[in-house]
Amino acid sequence: MLDLGLDGVMEYTKTIGLYKTKSKHIMQTCRILLEKYNGEVPEDREALESLPGVGRKTANVVLNTAFGHPVMAVDTHIFRVSNRTKIAPGKDVREVEDKLMRFIPKEFLMDAHHWLICTDATPARL
Repeated sequence: MLDLGLDGVMEYTKTIGLYKTKSKHIMQTCRILLEKYNGEVPEDREALESLPGVGRKTANVVLNTAFGHPVMAVDTHIFRVSNRTKIAPGKDVREVEDKLMRFIPKEFLMDAHHWLICTDATPARL
């Protein structure tokens, strides 16, 4: 990634929103991972959240999908579905995350985030 340089990374990210900022974060994160973590992605929420552009949701996605931790990543889609279905209503994403963690059986947490995502193909018309 670092060999691509910022312009090279932006060629791959130019179709996503905020691609310039995200590309800068990717470059910064790559440097940090090499310098501080010997090129390995840390398996720790606090360490992940210390990386540029990584918040709680992204950290939870990494912990869940890369490391198999039973955590719940709550984005705007999960927040909306959880409130509309009333399975985990909350005023903010952290409240919804905490409620989902209590509501969803641990054995389903690995996939629950994906099951709750609404798409055009599977809309939640509630």
